[in-house]
Amino acid sequence: MTEFISSRENPLFKELRAIQATGSKGQKARLAFGHALLEGIHLLQTWCADPALNVLLTSELGIEHHEINALVQQHLDACPDTRVIYLDANLWSELSELANGPQIAGLVSLPSVAPIGTLNGDVVVLDRIQDAGNVGAILRTAAAAGFTQIVALSGCAHLWSSKVLRAGMGAHRGLKLYEGWSNQQALSAITAPLFLATADGSVSLFDLDAQLKKSVAWVLGSEGQGVSAELLAQGNAVSIPMASRVESLNVATAAAVCLFETVRVRRLP
Repeated sequence: MTEFISSRENPLFKELRAIQATGSKGQKARLAFGHALLEGIHLLQTWCADPALNVLLTSELGIEHHEINALVQQHLDACPDTRVIYLDANLWSELSELANGPQIAGLVSLPSVAPIGTLNGDVVVLDRIQDAGNVGAILRTAAAAGFTQIVALSGCAHLWSSKVLRAGMGAHRGLKLYEGWSNQQALSAITAPLFLATADGSVSLFDLDAQLKKSVAWVLGSEGQGVSAELLAQGNAVSIPMASRVESLNVATAAAVCLFETVRVRRLP
């Protein structure tokens, strides 16, 4: 059944605006409502036919787009109980964060919070990384490199914010995400040795062949402060060799280098 929203006072529209808020305000709203907002056709296509995507939002203009129409029909065929809601054109312009983007969005239910337990195997640990674009890029890289367990320590950008979701480009669906953990909770749960990407690490990334063939926990630190001293004291500080005139790499770039060096090493005979 198709629904229409034409008023800013509509409860669902208010929810949509609340979960789009930045910072802790938006995170609290997403957790309270149990939803995150997906916007953009490529992101929606990633969740197509997933029951977690239980609300589709479009407009009379959007549904005329052949890709959007096909996406809506395909999702409804698999998940017939999905609500389809048309937003008034003026409301769409207030909601969308994509300038001139196709008018399609959706609400996806947040996964249940997993209890803190033992994490065996490879892990990526995000230590207070606050830029949503960096967090999303790291999630996308981790998924591409086959690292499926992500621990976001307290102080990181919310993994389900709109900007992280867009930068992740659908990576969330294939990852096991744990967030809001303290340093001590992560240290107690992770069984693999910690390797911490730092600008002044005493060990070169390219000297770790033997260690990287086994399970590893890569730790990426905040953009300004790097990895916390508490984690540095418990792991191995690793540097990425680079030209001396460059002091450091963007954290998402450093993550890509470290994770795909791990992939490369594991493919060696």
